[in-house]
Amino acid sequence: MGRIVRETRIAAPRERVFDLARHVEAHVATMPEEDASGATGLLELDDRVTFRQRQFGVPFALTAEVTEMDRPRRFADEQLSGVFGSLVNEHTFEERDGETVMTDDVRFTMPLGLLGKLAEPVARRRLQRLVDYHAVALRERAEGNDWRRFLTDRER
Repeated sequence: MGRIVRETRIAAPRERVFDLARHVEAHVATMPEEDASGATGLLELDDRVTFRQRQFGVPFALTAEVTEMDRPRRFADEQLSGVFGSLVNEHTFEERDGETVMTDDVRFTMPLGLLGKLAEPVARRRLQRLVDYHAVALRERAEGNDWRRFLTDRER
């Protein structure tokens, strides 16, 4: 099983960061050339969303379901269908020294047995780049004023 853990310090309130992280349109806005269907706005427990994006010029889709929700501390989503054998992303949010520490803990397996094992290093590097890109873009939105495009004052 592959695993990627990324911790990101964000100078913004935990509730804002949490809600941006589970907002479908905010997520799409932080990922290059991605679109989503099946859900909009703030994801809740049991919501399902399908993300589509090209990787290496090939179209990929991943449908995930929110399997855990504890606002504003943590939520988890799990792949229902997609390119991985399995994929679970646990998002946690801690207040620390006046900032929010967002941790993405992504655990995944590859399909296709031995062929999947051979492809895992490439998939891990690409997934790490996507997690890093998303975390930096989310931090920029949360720390600036762009979060207002997605969240109302009540949601921040």
